Amino acid sequence: MCFSAPASFVAGAVLSSAGVITLKKVKNKKQIPLALVPLLFGIQQIIEGFVWLSFGWGIPKINLVATYGFTFFSHVLWPIFIPIAVFLVETDARRKKIIMFCGALGLIAGFYALLLMILFPVTSQINCNSVQYVFSSLGLPFFIHGALYLIATCLVCLISSHRLIKLLGVATTIFLIISYYFYTVTFASVWCFFSAILSLIIYLFIKQSGARRKKIK
Repeated sequence: MCFSAPASFVAGAVLSSAGVITLKKVKNKKQIPLALVPLLFGIQQIIEGFVWLSFGWGIPKINLVATYGFTFFSHVLWPIFIPIAVFLVETDARRKKIIMFCGALGLIAGFYALLLMILFPVTSQINCNSVQYVFSSLGLPFFIHGALYLIATCLVCLISSHRLIKLLGVATTIFLIISYYFYTVTFASVWCFFSAILSLIIYLFIKQSGARRKKIK
């Protein structure tokens, strides 16, 4: 979590446990990537716990590895992974095409962030009781990269024909606005925490899908 090491580890443990339970509920292989989201968020929160600990321990190597680990999840993985997960469970052909387009934009956002991570150092620091991750830029305006990212992580959920995935998109967008307004500098850390909690909605989606399959049988 964004506010302390213990909170990050607790959030990570809860999300990881929820992720394992969600995976056990999967009845359709296409749901596996979506079911992995809570578990992956849990791992991300645990990694940020080590970012927090590295400040207190004063061990630069742990800070470096944990910082890059967290930012790989937050900036590279999610804009690529979320569209794939939503695409695989979508049943409407027209919506699948739109989601695929959003996924292409997510690829651009994700690989651009990866390029920045490779070419320039990524650092972390405590700012206003949260963790701030500092990136360099290659000249692509922040709002363009940000727009691509949001399309791939929020809009793609809103496009879904599934009610709970839409709810996930709405809730994530609301928390994005709140996080950016109140925690602009440490936005990445705070929003990822809120998004991690909201990913538990996925458990309800997988559970309901399993229940519907039983009724059909």
